[in-house]
Amino acid sequence: MGQPGFFDLQHRYEELDAHGDPLVAINAAVPFEMFRVKLKTALIKGGLRRSEVERKSAAGRKPWDEVLIFKVLVLQALYNLSDEAME
Repeated sequence: MGQPGFFDLQHRYEELDAHGDPLVAINAAVPFEMFRVKLKTALIKGGLRRSEVERKSAAGRKPWDEVLIFKVLVLQALYNLSDEAME
């Protein structure tokens, strides 16, 4: 297999959509953004993340988006995937 072209990824997404990609259906059915505030609050209460007020400076790598992590965990649970498989 050769080097991928400019539009190979776009064509792949179009094929998945034509065959009824379940990820598109999940994204349309679940309003993930409504969980953002609760996820951020839970991460701060659990000590996994600091609030913006507690941060001493903006230096360093920015934390992963809460909603993105939540989507990954939902997909892992739905498809029974390990962390390595999810990567």
